[in-house]
Amino acid sequence: MKLPEPLSRTFSSLMSDIENGNIKIPQFQRDFVWSKDKSAKLLDSIIKGYPIGTFIFWKTKEELRALRNLGGLDLPKTPKGDFINYVLDGQQRLTTLFASLKGLKIQQENREEDYSDFHIDLDVDESETIVLTSKPETNHHCTIKLHDLLYGKIKVLSAYPEKLQDKIQEYKDRINAYQFSAILIKEAPIDVATEIFTRLNVGGKPLSVFEIMVAKTFDSKRNFDLAEKFDQLSTELESVDYGTLPASVVLQTVSILLVKECRKKDILKLPRKKVIDIWPAAEDAVKNTVEYFRNVYRIPVSQLLPYPNLVVPFAYYFYKKQHKPTGKTKEYLEDFFWRAALGGRYSQSVESRLAQDVRKIDAIIEERIPKYEWAIDISSEFVETNGWFSVGRAYIKALLCILAYKEPKSFSDNSIVRISNDWLKQANSKNYHHFFPKAYLKKQGQEEEKINHIANITIVDEFLNKREIRAQAPSNYMKRFKKQNKDLDKCVQTHLIKLDTFGVFENDYDKFFRKRCLSFSQELKKRILEQGIDRIKAPVEAKDTMKVEIE
Repeated sequence: MKLPEPLSRTFSSLMSDIENGNIKIPQFQRDFVWSKDKSAKLLDSIIKGYPIGTFIFWKTKEELRALRNLGGLDLPKTPKGDFINYVLDGQQRLTTLFASLKGLKIQQENREEDYSDFHIDLDVDESETIVLTSKPETNHHCTIKLHDLLYGKIKVLSAYPEKLQDKIQEYKDRINAYQFSAILIKEAPIDVATEIFTRLNVGGKPLSVFEIMVAKTFDSKRNFDLAEKFDQLSTELESVDYGTLPASVVLQTVSILLVKECRKKDILKLPRKKVIDIWPAAEDAVKNTVEYFRNVYRIPVSQLLPYPNLVVPFAYYFYKKQHKPTGKTKEYLEDFFWRAALGGRYSQSVESRLAQDVRKIDAIIEERIPKYEWAIDISSEFVETNGWFSVGRAYIKALLCILAYKEPKSFSDNSIVRISNDWLKQANSKNYHHFFPKAYLKKQGQEEEKINHIANITIVDEFLNKREIRAQAPSNYMKRFKKQNKDLDKCVQTHLIKLDTFGVFENDYDKFFRKRCLSFSQELKKRILEQGIDRIKAPVEAKDTMKVEIE
């Protein structure tokens, strides 16, 4: 990268470069948000010769995804082979200049602002405001539209008194002669350019890797727009309740497939061509992973995934092997999934752990069981100690996945309880039901952590929770359901509960608590292949500061 180069630009050269496609606003810039009043002050400063700050341009031949228009005017493409000056700092000022001096209209949120309506007051002292946001109701014969001042024909200008014509010419000359300060960043890679942008916008939201890659991978010839491609994929996944997968996970997948690494610096180094080439295969791998999670592990919605990053190693598997796993491979993959879900695998150092884990997937593809660096405790005692309920905890989501696998039925009529992303977003969802209601247990003197525990949580439909159960003792409402539902014994087993041995009709919560923790433990034993490291005490997940509050 060369040292930044200071330069100055005239108004006409700036406008010409925008109109010729040599100055572009990269897509990662935020929307134009300045008010007309703020824009008027900028123009007022230019006419008075005040400094307005420095534009910072990034000069490159890289074709990025850029705004297709500026101030409502469609801009031409940059001539092939020419350098492009992307605006890193000064977008609001530049858009104001271009829109107002060209007399354009700008759409802002739900309103349209007319930037052709700036007027110059020719009858005021320079210590006063010269640029007005609209034509004044009085003394309007002493004002002129800014656009007319710059481009007005003789007929328009000659209508003004001679003394005002002199002022018109003076203001016009000031604008045309104004030297705009600029700094040119040359031959910098995109990660440096976007880092400069981020530092210049300290008060704003830092750019995400996805926003940078959207700009970097844009290719008009190949009709590739990463933002549009991701939106299309999300729409497809939304139809199967997996639309909440973040863009970062898809980018991590692309990077893992290409270089087996997915740190920020690895992703930003990916060549545009390789990203575009691999996109269809990466997309298929993600969709095959989602299908596998839904159909084999019976995880019905993306919000239930303990970590969305679990998609990445499985997508790597489906990229390498275009068929469903069988035999030992299937066993080892399931063991890997639950180890990652239960062991807090992606709670930190996500990128480096994903890079380690694709090597474990390589071993699994060769039907070799990987060696793991973290211990898993699937005992009922561990469930008891670590099962405090918070929907944001990966450990709890893993156990909710166990419940979802059993396809829980409604106590009242044995119908399947539908799980959706919408209610899983809410910590106080009515679909999470305390089998022994909170109010009932509090009266019995039970501690909060034992009440609000995964062992006491069932997944029911909202109607049932609100209308039928409420705060009743389980013996009361289960006796009523037993009359309604002849298959209630089988029904509650889909919730990992047994009516005859769990102390339900005796309202014995201590017995119910122990038995339900044991049920979770027994289900986990079906999914984990015990290794020597598991004899080491498994780590305890740190408690969240905010717990779920449910009825």
